[in-house]
Amino acid sequence: MTVTVIGLGKIGLPLAVQFARKGEQVLGVDINPQTVNLVNAGSEPFPGESLLKEYLKAEVSHGKLRASTITIDCVSKSEVVVVAVPLYVDVEGNPDFSALDSATQEIAQGLKKGTLISYETTLPVGVTRKRFARMIEEISQLKTGIDFHVVFSPERVLTGRVFEDLRKYPKILGGVTSECAQKGFEFYKRVLDFDLRVDLHKSNGVWIMESAESAELVKLAETTYRDVNIALANQFAKYASKISVDINEVIHASNSQIYSHIHRPGISVGGHCIPIYPQFYLWNDPNASLVREARNINSSMPAYCVSKIQEQIGELKDKSLLILGATYRPGVKETAFSGIFQLYEILLSLGAEVQVHDFLLTDSELEALNLFPINSLEEVEIAIIHHDDVRYIEFLKNRELLPSLKYIFDGRNIFTSGENVQGVTIISL
Repeated sequence: MTVTVIGLGKIGLPLAVQFARKGEQVLGVDINPQTVNLVNAGSEPFPGESLLKEYLKAEVSHGKLRASTITIDCVSKSEVVVVAVPLYVDVEGNPDFSALDSATQEIAQGLKKGTLISYETTLPVGVTRKRFARMIEEISQLKTGIDFHVVFSPERVLTGRVFEDLRKYPKILGGVTSECAQKGFEFYKRVLDFDLRVDLHKSNGVWIMESAESAELVKLAETTYRDVNIALANQFAKYASKISVDINEVIHASNSQIYSHIHRPGISVGGHCIPIYPQFYLWNDPNASLVREARNINSSMPAYCVSKIQEQIGELKDKSLLILGATYRPGVKETAFSGIFQLYEILLSLGAEVQVHDFLLTDSELEALNLFPINSLEEVEIAIIHHDDVRYIEFLKNRELLPSLKYIFDGRNIFTSGENVQGVTIISL
């Protein structure tokens, strides 16, 4: 069987490699010629994905995977097409379908009868059926569920551990028709392996939902839940601060009860998923006031944290500050929707002198993001911990490196109650 994977990003490329490792002939498609050239050379186009370097090199050398920029040609040679093209939002939070529309139109032009098309890109509810399946029918003049098959099967993995997560979590799948769902089930059962999960209500594996819409809602529900839960933790943290209570102690104690699963408060919520997918949900359900308020709370946290610093320190004009952590989470070299940008701009607007450090980013990479890297640490009075890389604890304890440091704002509460830095006041979220 030949499988085309469209979009060789941090989800699509590991998927392509996984399919090749299971014996399929895989064609990868990407609009970036540099990505295509690197893949065809057996070189990973981005670092940080566990096992990808070794697996990619092996499958390319075995002739099981090759990449191209020509979607129509690859689709015409394939029995299965998996779409992993990103879906972005505009400044108002509305989905921008332009990239996915373009990919879908080319799929339709190269489509042959009997092909299975699986959308793994997270989508608002109804888009698989009402937008993409219809678009393919109109262009190809073929019929969904008869001449070709369309399913929605959302990726549920974290970058950095994609191969591990593919085994760990059930593969959710919903078809435009029952025939579509069955075709999708047969494909994913063939190309994925699953770990034993005794905690699940049924066996780990490919789970067929009642419709494409059900599968779409699964992904939106699980990510929106996290956003709402984090917002609740942030709300608790704000109140705990007012009454001088350690919110971390409260959360740990609360979560000792089996029905409590409170997440951690934090200075920001970043990444491709949590800040974005609740907006997809709101696009479908604009009256979801709880979801909207949660998004507002989490978006306001950088400003709130700056206000907490000002309460303790006063005016920040001409103060030298250091922000630690620019990526949206430690261990992943991505700044997608990272709160660093909002935090940085607020501090600059207050007249502060701001430097940024991240263990994963070089000075030139920070500069390319319009963030000022470390120039001199001698005058830094205030350090802000943006994400929870515990290496920053030892970094901040080095008083020779930071002789003027007076305050640490611990935006991710990585300092425990027993840890301290000599001569420094730690302000905890």
